[in-house]
Amino acid sequence: MASTTMAAGFGSLAVDENRGSSTHQSSTKICRVCGDKIGQKENGQPFVACHVCAFPVCRPCYEYERSEGNQCCPQCNTRYKRHKGSPRISGDEEDDSDQDDFDDEFQIKNRKDDSHPQHENEEYNNNNHQWHPNGQAFSVAGSTAGKDLEGDKEIYGSEEWKERVEKWKVRQEKRGLVSNDNGGNDPPEEDDYLLAEARQPLWRKVPISSSLISPYRIVIVLRFFILAFFLRFRILTPAYDAYPLWLISVICEVWFAFSWILDQFPKWFPITRETYLDRLSLRFEREGEPNQLGAVDVFVSTVDPLKEPPIITANTVLSILAVDYPVEKVCCYVSDDGASMLLFDSLSETAEFARRWVPFCKKHNVEPRAPEFYFNEKIDYLKDKVHPSFVKERRAMKREYEEFKVRINALVAKAQKKPEEGWVMQDGTPWPGNNTRDHPGMIQVYLGSAGALDVDGKELPRLVYVSREKRPGYQHHKKAGAENALVRVSAVLTNAPFILNLDCDHYINNSKAMREAMCFLMDPQFGKKLCYVQFPQRFDGIDRHDRYANRNVVFFDINMLGLDGLQGPVYVGTGCVFNRQALYGYDPPVSEKRPKMTCDCWPSWCCCCCGGSRKKSKKKGEKKGLLGGLLYGKKKKMMGKNYVKKGSAPVFDLEEIEEGLEGYEELEKSTLMSQKNFEKRFGQSPVFIASTLMENGGLPEGTNSTSLIKEAIHVISCGYEEKTEWGKEIGWIYGSVTEDILTGFKMHCRGWKSVYCVPKRPAFKGSAPINLSDRLHQVLRWALGSVEIFLSRHCPLWYGYGGKLKWLERLAYINTIVYPFTSIPLLAYCTIPAVCLLTGKFIIPTLSNLTSVWFLALFLSIIATGVLELRWSGVSIQDWWRNEQFWVIGGVSAHLFAVFQGLLKVLAGVDTNFTVTAKAADDTEFGELYLFKWTTLLIPPTTLIILNMVGVVAGVSDAINNGYGSWGPLFGKLFFAFWVILHLYPFLKGLMGRQNRTPTIVVLWSILLASIFSLVWVRIDPFLPKQTGPVLKQCGVEC
Repeated sequence: MASTTMAAGFGSLAVDENRGSSTHQSSTKICRVCGDKIGQKENGQPFVACHVCAFPVCRPCYEYERSEGNQCCPQCNTRYKRHKGSPRISGDEEDDSDQDDFDDEFQIKNRKDDSHPQHENEEYNNNNHQWHPNGQAFSVAGSTAGKDLEGDKEIYGSEEWKERVEKWKVRQEKRGLVSNDNGGNDPPEEDDYLLAEARQPLWRKVPISSSLISPYRIVIVLRFFILAFFLRFRILTPAYDAYPLWLISVICEVWFAFSWILDQFPKWFPITRETYLDRLSLRFEREGEPNQLGAVDVFVSTVDPLKEPPIITANTVLSILAVDYPVEKVCCYVSDDGASMLLFDSLSETAEFARRWVPFCKKHNVEPRAPEFYFNEKIDYLKDKVHPSFVKERRAMKREYEEFKVRINALVAKAQKKPEEGWVMQDGTPWPGNNTRDHPGMIQVYLGSAGALDVDGKELPRLVYVSREKRPGYQHHKKAGAENALVRVSAVLTNAPFILNLDCDHYINNSKAMREAMCFLMDPQFGKKLCYVQFPQRFDGIDRHDRYANRNVVFFDINMLGLDGLQGPVYVGTGCVFNRQALYGYDPPVSEKRPKMTCDCWPSWCCCCCGGSRKKSKKKGEKKGLLGGLLYGKKKKMMGKNYVKKGSAPVFDLEEIEEGLEGYEELEKSTLMSQKNFEKRFGQSPVFIASTLMENGGLPEGTNSTSLIKEAIHVISCGYEEKTEWGKEIGWIYGSVTEDILTGFKMHCRGWKSVYCVPKRPAFKGSAPINLSDRLHQVLRWALGSVEIFLSRHCPLWYGYGGKLKWLERLAYINTIVYPFTSIPLLAYCTIPAVCLLTGKFIIPTLSNLTSVWFLALFLSIIATGVLELRWSGVSIQDWWRNEQFWVIGGVSAHLFAVFQGLLKVLAGVDTNFTVTAKAADDTEFGELYLFKWTTLLIPPTTLIILNMVGVVAGVSDAINNGYGSWGPLFGKLFFAFWVILHLYPFLKGLMGRQNRTPTIVVLWSILLASIFSLVWVRIDPFLPKQTGPVLKQCGVEC
């Protein structure tokens, strides 16, 4: 009945509009913002939003402008006054005349006035009730499909506007965002489309407050000029008595300035983002309709289950299977690059335990959904729990999890000693992966629609074990090769349009993490240009003081926010949701720019000169789209070459799957099938090639599970990638141990954008090495990858200048590959204070008053930059100081070794490894923190600490011997020496271990003070008699 009334009202409005009214002009009845009818107030008078210029605006637009906009009239920019029945907002005057409508402020969304049954008010109330059941204000923040329509209506005529809206409706229906079902009789309502699309954003951008960011930028500019004048002074005033030391220090300072510019200016535009998960559900999870959320394939990679405990991998898998997402839209792929039967059996046990764990999590909505971390949380687990059986079921589930851990531990104990004849499976057949370097590809599917159901009889997400084929003589490319194998397997078996990449020790801490990413990736406009959504890394099991900056808070909460304001954050290797099409090497869709408004006052030759190039480029783009591919409306470049097809033995032929490629025109199909170079680009698998052409995912029709498994085995064969673009232009890029940086860099060079998503509850959590040696080796691997990229053709210094990489984004990537080279000047600069103290010379001549001002200004600008950076980012000063300390510790150890190791590896082909040996352990809490492991990386920082401590002692003893005149120059030298010692202090604590719980600082000061007092004691000589007269000595025997 309500729908009939709405339709009748809408029809009568249309008739009234066509008929015209003699009492009111159309200009006063039509809203100039949205085009709707302007209704009447309760007293029967026409609604007038602005009392100054009477600009025609309807009540919904007026309400939205007051609640979400700038609260001003679009024409005269006068602040809107509050009308009766409107909710109060901040800024409304206290002496407002409408003081008696308190109830209206809470009932305005659902009230209906029976005394004035105008069609306008009826339509307004019905639409509000339909699209805003929670009574929320309208919002157009963020990127939405209908944003351009709302703003452009004023410049189009009535007929042009209707035609534009109809085209927009058709375009939205093709995207599957709206339905064209109107009962067969009712015309589609324009308001429904606008309210659903233009006024329901899935996310919005939240810029940093100008009161926080503006002073920060001003200080950066001031620091830049102060640094320039400081370097000018240093260069023009050499210290001739210590010329070599002066020259080395100036070179180091110039490099530090260059490094600071690379690090600082990409943080010029930091932003944060906010998502709306409820709107995501309203748009894509409507009742009575199929769920339209995008499917997600989750990749979990592991190599050695003895070094990466299977219980940790099992917890990661369980958190994925229990995620708050439609089960038919999730599939978990576990890559076992070590072909371990231990992991295979562990996954079988995990799948069985998931049948009870997943329904428990979803029934009681527990967080996190990794049982190891859920049961170990020291919080009130009864908070917000109302189900009467929760306590009983939780105790039973904890007992079952402990039994599950015992079974996993039994498997680990059994795997410690491998039988001479090799492992044998339960059916008696030998395990195919007994030889980890020579074995066939293996795939095992657990759970899913054809697998076991949970204990409540409901379907579970699919779990797939994958171990790619390995043979001697083939390059397997470590983690990057394993990830590319998962890309192909998942494309053949499920082909979800989005891919979540996780390390085996990173579990899902927020069950709605996938929905957070979908708010960006499924945005109608912005999502098509996104290559990935990166989440910050958060860690468990780190000591409270975070001695070695394992959390990387400064990078994840400052640098990444700055990059998000440019072209997007870098890919950090885990916790990232990819757009599958971006991994295939395609270019992002090109936005259609509106034609610029021109006039006839310009000569024709000017128009030809100005417009000719645009027409030419347009034709060129159309030709490139036709030759390059068919996705994204022929705007995506295939970046392919004219290859010649070779024979292969795939399971399918192209002709067999042609019927499954629905949604393409016949001309497009023929063009698609005629491009045999796809096999040279993607490999000889017709099923996989067909999957790359399906932008929205899904499998071609006419396929069965048995044939798909055979094809999946084919695409993970060790020779599949030969003479293809895999690892060069497609998938994870080869050539560096830090394949994450390289892969994200290639995507940004093509013009893709990325997004940094920081939900209130951390999306993912992992583990990090907390003892000194392991932490240094982790940093060594990262720095080595950066050096490899620097020495490759993909170096950001010279690669991709013809692409679409923004300049500040390029500076950020340059910083990620040159920072290891800072270790050389840093090592020299940390050695200079000790040399100055031992030799009595200094790198700076006598300071004048003006020079002292420049020094003081430089130090104050450094402090001000840090303080203001902490102010807008919310990072604590302790985290900032730990980051500064480990920058020096890692710079003089791991980064230094990475530079030489990278040079030897790339230039000489010598691959060197540094071994780590455990010496002692502690079973107490954070016992690993005090675990001492000897490694070569410890030598340079240990040498620096000893040199500077000896220098301090020598400098103080020299000043004691030479009198008061030498104390002045000594203070400058001592300042730099203590600067080095303070930065290396966490390293010294790690080097000394627990020391029977004696604080390291006590030991350090004891050594320094004992040495100094010893020298003072020797200088005073209190036990020798003091002589006041001349010393008489015998001059010889005969004297």
